[in-house]
Order: sequence, then C-alpha cells, then structure tokens
Amino acid sequence: MRSPRRIRCTALAALSAGVLLAVAGCGEGGDRTAKGTTGTAEAKDVLLQSLASPGPGPFTASTARAAASPSPTGAPDAEPTSVTRTVHPVSGAVPGLYGGTRSVAACDVEQQAALLADDEDKARAFADASGIEAVQIPGYLKSLTPVVLRADAQVTNHGYSAGSATAFQAVLQAGTAVLVDSRGMPRVRCACGNPLRPPVVADGKVAHRGERWPGYDPSRIVAVEPGVKAATSLIIVDVDDNSWIERAMGDSGGRDRAPDDPPPFEPDADLLFPSPGRPTESAPPDTAPSDPGPSGPSEPEAPTDPGPAEPSDDFGDTPPEEPWEDEEEGYPDVAPEPTQVLPAEPDEPSGPDGPIEPIEPVEPVGPDEPMEAGLDDVFAG
Repeated sequence: MRSPRRIRCTALAALSAGVLLAVAGCGEGGDRTAKGTTGTAEAKDVLLQSLASPGPGPFTASTARAAASPSPTGAPDAEPTSVTRTVHPVSGAVPGLYGGTRSVAACDVEQQAALLADDEDKARAFADASGIEAVQIPGYLKSLTPVVLRADAQVTNHGYSAGSATAFQAVLQAGTAVLVDSRGMPRVRCACGNPLRPPVVADGKVAHRGERWPGYDPSRIVAVEPGVKAATSLIIVDVDDNSWIERAMGDSGGRDRAPDDPPPFEPDADLLFPSPGRPTESAPPDTAPSDPGPSGPSEPEAPTDPGPAEPSDDFGDTPPEEPWEDEEEGYPDVAPEPTQVLPAEPDEPSGPDGPIEPIEPVEPVGPDEPMEAGLDDVFAG
C-alpha cells in the first residue's frame, strides 16, 4: 500500500504536468514546448514562431493585416534540437530593419486597443508586461508604429496564462507584423497581441523548438537594441517596390513619404552581411582613397620644410645662426666673394708702395688685442 506522502507527491506531479499542458494547449501544436514564468524567460529554450503562429497563450486575436508571405512548411520538432547560432545586435534605428506597404498599416491599432479593453484581466497583464498602467493602453498603442520585420528576430515574448503574462524566448520570422516604439524596439506582436521585450540571448547551444520556415538560418538572427535617442520617424522599405519610405512615429501610414535624405545604400542591402552599420562604415573607405593619406602627409611635410626657409630669408636677422647656414646652402656663390676680396687688397697695396701700405693692415691687429683683453675681462668677471 502506498504511503500518504507518496500519493501526495504523485498528485502534485500530475497537477504540475496538467498546468504545463494547459499553457501549451493555448497555441499550435508546434508551440507545446514553450516555457517561461512571469518576469523570466528560459534563455536556452527558444521557440520558433512563424508568421501565422499565434504562439502559446495569445492575448488577443490577430490584428495583423493580411500579407502575401509563404506559410511554414516544416513540421514541429518532436525533440528540441541543440544548435550553435549567432544573434547579431542591430540598432532599432537602422534604416531597412523594418518594412511595410506605403500608406498601409501592418496592424490595426484601433482594433488591438479595443480587444484588450474587452478583457480587464488581459489588459492588466498586458500593462504589467509593458511597464505601463492599464488605463494607458490606448494611448500607448497609438504611440507605436506598425511595421513588419525584415529579418528573423529574437524577442522576449509573453503569453497569457492564469491572469498573468508568461515570458519566453522566441524567434519571430521575417515578415512578422509588430508595433515598434520611438527607439525602434518591437513592443507588440500583432498576430496575437502579445507584449514584447528585448531578448535574453544565451551563449553557446540552445534548444530550438517549433516549426522551421523555409530559409530559416540560426546564424542569421537579429536582436534589436534601442536607438541612441527617440526618433520622430522610421526609414523602412516598401515591400512592394523595394523603395524607401519615411514613416512618422505613431502613424499608421497616412503620412508616408519618400525621405528627403535617403540612406547611402540600397533598400535590399543585406542587414547582416555586411552588418547594418557597415553601409555607413564603407563611407570612410571612400575617404580612404583620398587616404593616400600616406602620400597626403608627405605633401604637407614638403611644404612645411620650405615654409620655414622662406620666413628665415625675410627675418634672417632675428636668429643669426640658422638663417645664415640656410643662406650659405642656398647661395654658395656669395661666400667666395669676401674670400677673394681679402687677398686682392694686400696684393694691390704691396704693388705700388710695398713697405708703407703693408704696415696699415697691421693696425687691425691692434684692435684685436683689446678684443682679446676684453674677452679675458668678461670671463674673469
């Protein structure tokens, strides 16, 4: 006969399993393994969420606009597959991170607010996960901008269970409709009304669960980081004609226009290879050609050498030593002239009056002696 303690443990285990199954049953079969508790997320257990998958515990029905996107063809994994992946941090302000259709909102913001207003418990849980008060939900949603992801992105998603929001890590497929804030951060997933937060990225291997869509690559996942400052508009890509759109923050597309200063790269530029920062980083290489900087500095160095030489000619009297040396190098013909004059003078006086005029040059010797005496006096003093 089983002891009461063993029976109690068995009952608790069964109850726990029942709760987990109930939470997993809120979504599709592929989402049955999603985990998470309020305010936390299992970083090494990531759920793949395709465009049409509402995920576990959706807050509302879908408010995403219909989009012509391929539906997932993969089957749910029976067991989690451990893979080594790469998550690339990308600023939410990077042009082309998001896309959309000109003058068309990716989500119905008014409907999203109405659906949450119909359920006070879900509204309260949504507000808690979003860091706002329940009464602020309508204004909060209207401040967000409807767009679609252009790369698979990891987020901290939140399902609704037992009156609270349950956090779990998820990778959203490119093309997923989201509402983003003024710093470019995804805040709501329109397919289920779930609040979103920045991801918790684990190093090394993680368990990827759920349906894999065509083109899914674990080495090409982005983690959106907030822009440096709040923006008044986003530069997104028109998914219909691959052109740039400037969409005002909090606008549903009614004020869409072509940007006055479009990005210096094409709308279809790869977000990761090269990374979004490199289109602007490739501009320095453009300045690098003029970067014959090695030759550039040598040219300034050449002018600087003659530069000081010219002022030394104009103001040679001030520093007597250096300019004189420069002048001797620049004008070698001037130095020999005084040396030729000195021998010429003694020859001329010795020709006409030999004994008398040679005595006159001796007189300069007289001043030399007082010069030596003067120097002795100076050093003596």
